[in-house]
Amino acid sequence: MSEWGDGTRCVRAGLPEPAPGDPFLPGPVFAAPYHLDPYAGQGTSPNGYGRPDNPTRRLLEAAVGELEGGDCRVFATGQAAITGLLLTLLRPGDTVVLPTDGYFPVRAFATDVLEAIGVRVLFAPTVGPYPSFEGVRLVLVETPANPGLDVVDVAALAERAHTAGALLAVDNTTATPLGQRPLDLGADLVVASGTKALTGHSDLLLGYLASRSAELIDAVTTWRTTTGAVPGAFDAWLAHRSLATLDLRLARQSANAAAVVDLLAGRPDVTGLRWPGRPDDPAYAVASAQMRRIPGVLSFDLGDADRVGRFVEAARLVAAATSFGGLHTTADRRAQWGDDTAPGFVRLSCGAEDTADLVADIAAALAAAGPV
Repeated sequence: MSEWGDGTRCVRAGLPEPAPGDPFLPGPVFAAPYHLDPYAGQGTSPNGYGRPDNPTRRLLEAAVGELEGGDCRVFATGQAAITGLLLTLLRPGDTVVLPTDGYFPVRAFATDVLEAIGVRVLFAPTVGPYPSFEGVRLVLVETPANPGLDVVDVAALAERAHTAGALLAVDNTTATPLGQRPLDLGADLVVASGTKALTGHSDLLLGYLASRSAELIDAVTTWRTTTGAVPGAFDAWLAHRSLATLDLRLARQSANAAAVVDLLAGRPDVTGLRWPGRPDDPAYAVASAQMRRIPGVLSFDLGDADRVGRFVEAARLVAAATSFGGLHTTADRRAQWGDDTAPGFVRLSCGAEDTADLVADIAAALAAAGPV
């Protein structure tokens, strides 16, 4: 499958071998218990009970694993995946390094839960400077960072972490496995929210973790089985169905982002514009060398919260919503959720609308919003 292009890989990922009369993608299997052998119990069947065992979930894991290049386990949400990773690997006395500019609830979990159980938590910006990794158990980085969109050299960071005896986990939510494959770059684990661009229809919650280490996957699987942090069969089926259009969706979203960036770059009333695909962006050099495509997410500052509100209210194609990566263009003023951003900071997630329509709508909305 590795020799195929992105579109082909997405369309075929995780599908069972074709058989006459069978659907391309089997429908969801709704089951809590399954029939067991009266004598041998579960025996050689892969299905015994719905919490650890579900064929719909396994097909989705095969699909995401093919795209990420490792074994995959899916979770009920992205937060369930990342907290499961942290609590699987970290014990009292361990040290973890987390990003200061990544997803805010991860930092909150670290200070509220990890430190309370005796884990030493260190923070560093995505692009550094980093503390010494000596004695560190795990380094977690989100690249491109959410919401600031800084990008770190994963291969260089993996080498530094491994030299010190630490594991490296990469949050691949913003990039998706079509944008970059951290396992190919030396990361030990990939974790992500499938709620965002991976599934892209704003209709389900999902998380996943992937690795090429059987030991790490076994540990995470045990954690998930014990805690029950699994997605339902219908959500797993919806996610697998949605994967088929990932290549198409990302192509339009990235093209829309490039056009919107060109518009915003020429406006004096927009500051702090960030998009790793822009040649004068601080992340451009690393992103262009490391990433296979740039996501449709950008950020900028409109001066204050009230102007952000006027902009979104005036727009016809931009909805006020959190999350990102969906078919509809959305704007999220991140300060309202606790991110350390300016009041007028906006994360804009470009959807799959026609590029000309979206650019015209944003230009009109900015004009209607007026000055700060």
